[in-house]
Amino acid sequence: MATLKTNGIDTHYVIEGDGPLVTMGHSLACNLAMWDEQARVLAGRGYRVLRYDTRGHGKSSAPAGAYTLEQMAGDLLGLLDGLGIKQTHFVGLSMGGMIGQVFTLEHPERIQSLVPCDTTSRYPAEAAKLWEERIAIATGKGMEPLVTGTLERWFTAPFRETNKPVVERVATMIRTTPAAGYAGCCHAIPKIDVTDRLGEIRCPALVICGEQDPGTPVAMARDIANGIRGAELCIIPSAAHLSNLEQPQKFNDALLGFLDRVAKR
Repeated sequence: MATLKTNGIDTHYVIEGDGPLVTMGHSLACNLAMWDEQARVLAGRGYRVLRYDTRGHGKSSAPAGAYTLEQMAGDLLGLLDGLGIKQTHFVGLSMGGMIGQVFTLEHPERIQSLVPCDTTSRYPAEAAKLWEERIAIATGKGMEPLVTGTLERWFTAPFRETNKPVVERVATMIRTTPAAGYAGCCHAIPKIDVTDRLGEIRCPALVICGEQDPGTPVAMARDIANGIRGAELCIIPSAAHLSNLEQPQKFNDALLGFLDRVAKR
């Protein structure tokens, strides 16, 4: 693990394995550890995996104030440039998927393939109030009041009941996310609005979504897949928002099958 100065902040990252490069962006209120299982599998299959803590999360800087998705795409650009990486496959879940879409539109020559997971390309206007409420809780009371409700959205009830170690690991990520970082990202997330530009994306794409994801449901995933020419859509049954953790085998099979094809493995 290491830290690199990017776009005015310190970005924490880890690189594992050797082969075609896959960069992974995590969800709001998580960190690069949410990809542990996928990184292990990808590295074992001959991929080089770059994971990083997004601005405001994990061991990266968490400056006060509102962030933007364009700013976070700039963080990613700075990281790739700082590491001398010209091109990468990109996998991003939720907020990570939003950053991936914005980055691909701004720097198409850098992205070999795009895998947006459990994410959206646009929120309805009425969603803004929900994000304002979350900002108010985080800044006024800290992260703890957000833990239970977030876990209920992120995992199905049966999974929460039978996989308590995984759920508790994610709960720890949520409660240890800096409140300033969480709030900063909550300003950025509801402003995503790239649906009408998805046709500009020319790289291969796989859109993954948990069938029971309440926050970024299948309809939003379908909009992304329909917007990107030739994109594939994979709906994962018995999974909510963190489909990579709830159904890792199904998620990994879909991801590896796609990457092996587009990387011509």
